[in-house]
Amino acid sequence: MSLSLNKVTLAGNLTRDPQVRFFANERAVADFGLAVNRKYKANDGTLKEETTFVDVEAWGRTAELIGQYLTKGRACYVEGRLKLDSWEDKKDGQKRTKLKVVADNVQFLDSNRGGERGGERGGDAGERGAEAGDRPAEEATGATAKPAAAAAGQPPADDEPPF
Repeated sequence: MSLSLNKVTLAGNLTRDPQVRFFANERAVADFGLAVNRKYKANDGTLKEETTFVDVEAWGRTAELIGQYLTKGRACYVEGRLKLDSWEDKKDGQKRTKLKVVADNVQFLDSNRGGERGGERGGDAGERGAEAGDRPAEEATGATAKPAAAAAGQPPADDEPPF
């Protein structure tokens, strides 16, 4: 019996504004970069920090919400799976590969910092998020958002996004 698990959990800051594309069937996909920092103590006792840059892809309603509310520098939490893309380079014919994360759940962690996009008020940690439940590969069936107020049984405030 072999055991296989493909699960990724990351928290970091967007390295660029999300790029959202819509397909003919009106399905959305969002691509964005995430910078994840790690602090550690080196052998000589000095505090070091390393940054890992990760490409992330989200589908369906999750992608639409990301495009609407996230911008470069914003903090978010991502749960998903690893996916290896491969293609042949058009310029030199070389086979290329790229490892990325396909997001199943994205939580927006910081406030909107002065209404950059999507309204005047941001949310507290985890207030806004999007989940794309079980779905095959890239075919997202849509996402649901779970605001903290709704989860706690409270009605959302008037100035919060309508999800």
